[in-house]
This record gives sequence, C-alpha cells and structure tokens, in this order.
Amino acid sequence: MMRDERLIFEKSVEGRIGYSLPENDVPVVNPEELFAGQMLRKADPEIPELSEVDVIRHYTNLSKRNYGVDSGFYPLGSCTMKYNPKINEDIASMEGIAQMHPLQNPLSAQGNLEILYRMDKYLSEILGMERVTLQPAAGAQGEMTGLMIIKAYHMYRLDSKRIKIIVPDSSHGTNPASAALAGFEVVHIPSDDKGCVDIKALEDILDDTVAGLMLTNPNTLGLFEEDILQISKMVHECGGLLYYDGANMNAIMGIARPGDMGFDIAHLNLHKTFSTPHGGGGPGSGPIGVVKELVPFLPVPLVEKENDYYVLDYERPLSIGKVKSFYGNFGIILRAYSYIRTMGAQGLKTASQAAVLNANYIRKKLEDLYEIPQNRICMHEFVLSAQRQAKNGITALEIAKNLLDEGIHPPTIYFPLIVHEAMMIEPTETESPETLDAFIEIMRRIAIKAQDDPESLKNAPKTTYVSRLDEVKAARTPVLRWKK
Repeated sequence: MMRDERLIFEKSVEGRIGYSLPENDVPVVNPEELFAGQMLRKADPEIPELSEVDVIRHYTNLSKRNYGVDSGFYPLGSCTMKYNPKINEDIASMEGIAQMHPLQNPLSAQGNLEILYRMDKYLSEILGMERVTLQPAAGAQGEMTGLMIIKAYHMYRLDSKRIKIIVPDSSHGTNPASAALAGFEVVHIPSDDKGCVDIKALEDILDDTVAGLMLTNPNTLGLFEEDILQISKMVHECGGLLYYDGANMNAIMGIARPGDMGFDIAHLNLHKTFSTPHGGGGPGSGPIGVVKELVPFLPVPLVEKENDYYVLDYERPLSIGKVKSFYGNFGIILRAYSYIRTMGAQGLKTASQAAVLNANYIRKKLEDLYEIPQNRICMHEFVLSAQRQAKNGITALEIAKNLLDEGIHPPTIYFPLIVHEAMMIEPTETESPETLDAFIEIMRRIAIKAQDDPESLKNAPKTTYVSRLDEVKAARTPVLRWKK
C-alpha cells in the first residue's frame, strides 16, 4: 500500500485549489487606506495549494496516529484513563448549553447556574464536604487553590508561623510543587515497610510550624492508608489541616469519603474519576471541597439559590479571590454532571468496586513473573517492578516500548520514585475481561522473552509510525514549527 508521509506544505502544487467561493460582492478597498503601513504584510502568506481530497486524506491519516482510550487499552497508572460515554458529549453540545456565554445576564442563564449549583451538592456529598468550588481548571490548580485556602485560614487566625507542608515520599509530583508555589516550605516524610505513611516519622515532624499535610488515599502504590484516622488526629492536634489529593478517587467513590477520614480540603479530577476527556493537556477540571470552617475562604463567586433563582455570590470578604476566569471549565463540569446523573449513587460505587477488582485480577496474574514490592490487596491500581527483567537488560522503558508494538498504551513508568523500575498499572472499571486477559498475556510473553531472548525486545517500538526517539534531545531541542 502506498503511504505518503509528506507534510501538507510539501504536497502543495501551484495553482491547485480545493474550494469554490462566490464572487466578492464587497467593494474593494485599498488596504493602505485602512491600516498603517507597518501593519501590512510585505509578502503574501505561505498557504499550501491543495485539492480537497488531499487535505482530507492528510488530516484523516494524522488522526489515525493518535492513541486514546477510544482506540484501545490505556492502563496509565494514576491518570484513570477511563472511557468517556458519548451521551456526555451529546449533552455538552446541545445548542441551549453550548451557545451560552459567561457574560450574559444570570437571569438568562438559570439552567447553567442550576447545573453548577447541583454539581456543588453532588460533589460535596461524594467527598463528605460542606461546599465545593468548581473553578480550578486542573487537579494541580485545585491543589494550588487548596493551599491558598490553608494559608488564608492560618493568616486569618493570626497564626503566621505555620510555614510547612508535609508531603509523603510517594506523593504525586504536583504536591510538593504546589506547596512550594504557594510559598510553603516542603517537608518530606518516608513510607514505612508497608508502603504507607511512617507514623513515627510523622510524629517527629509535627509541631506548631506545620500548616498541613498533603495526602493521596489510596496512595500512589495503590494502597489504602489504614492509619488515616490516626494521621488525621495527629495533624489536627498540632493545629494543621489535612489536604486530600483526589487523583485516586476512582477507587473509593460511594465507599469512603475524604471528609469522613478527617480531611479538611479535597480536590477531584473530573477529567479522571468522572469520565471527561483529558485532551492534549486540557481541558481539565479540579474542583475542591472544604469543611464548614473553610467555606468563607472559597474563591468567588459561588452559586447560591435565593428563592426560586440562582445567583452569583461575590460578597465574600474572606475569599481568596478568583483562580480561573468565570466559573471553571463549564463544558467539562457539564460532562461530569451527566456522568453522575447517568450512573447514580449505586453506579458510582459499582464503578469503584469494578476498578479495584480489575487491578487485583491483573496483579495476581503477573505476580509470578514480575516483582511486586507491596504484593497484597490493592485498590484501583498497583505498582510492579521490572527489576527481575532489568538484570537481562530489559528495563521498564523497554517493556513500555514493546507494549506500543502490541497496540497498547504503556502504563506509567518510573513512578512512584520509591520503586525501582516501577510500572504503575491502572485498568479502570471500563475494560472487559477479554481486554484484561489479552494485556496479561502480552505482559507474560514479554517477561518470558526478557528471560529467554532479551535481544528480541530491544529497540522497540518497530511497528509504529515513529520508532525509538531520543527523548532527551527532543526535550532539550524541540522542533516547534515547520520549515522548508
């Protein structure tokens, strides 16, 4: 089959057109009469000259190179790449919603405001919190917002000596980054031999300079912090607050609530747990919920209901202000709203139960061929180590590249940092037993080849459009535009 890999500019043929426009019925005006000379082009823009079919084929072929959860299995640990139901897309594209404008009079946007109001209630119930702000556009921005609230809370109480945020060594990388960005001193604590927070190390750190503790539960090893109530009590007794990183909420929806564990602030990733697109670096949505004492510090505006109308409340003197233009990524919030309404309370709980079951199924099927540092019942994900394979030169990176040749998106590798040759696998609840079995078979085949014929696994991928890249060079000298 003939494959034309040329860029669209290189396919250009002078004089070839792919469109037919009506004759111009607008009077021709000399551009120099409208614009200052310095604003005029010195030369015509370089626009490729192509037929319509060339353009269609070019972009269709490009689309085939994309890989997403609609293409195949995507077990990217900690990212919860679950299927996005298309009913959510249909609702988000409804004319009465898609054509709304954030600056129009609230009286003419009552439907949208009601959705935001209800979403606040739904997420508050799921988190076990008093109120939720929907403004943050990503989990990391939710973290930043939560940390700003922690700072505002302590400053309001004239407790300015609280300058430290405690972060476990298994945390997401955004946790210490967000804490530092918010102006806190980051203090790391180690994990114990069970892969959870080391209680003794935490006790040694806690004092009246601690502003809070950031924690993911289940943590990045896919393990539930069994001592969470004790941890919560210890942090609160020293005057600190507890922040919940909700990236792993897909394991506990409808089963456990951060608020009941003692967390004061919690964020959710709507683009993970609540099945909305991740999409090329965005759009995301990272709402945060807070306990009653912290509600006054939430960003403005909040949507309130007065009599039979929904209004935007800006009169909040203790608020940290706005963190996002308007009211957040409304299209993503809407998709998550649709997902929650479709699933219902029992459906969300069942989704988490299935996610946990799927992760444990894969773990048990691979435990004889791969090292699993914490090989016990996990939650929605687990971390295996390729240390056994690495002895023969087949590292986690090599395994990941070979999965590309099998048509599977690799899991997260080399994270968390506390596991050597880590591979974090999260199947989610949306995959069938057949898909899980196919993945297991491929992983087992790779492990056996790594022992018997390691050379055959090197230099993958070999069947993809782009072969093995020099990732260091790509990061340091990126090519961001086409040149002749």
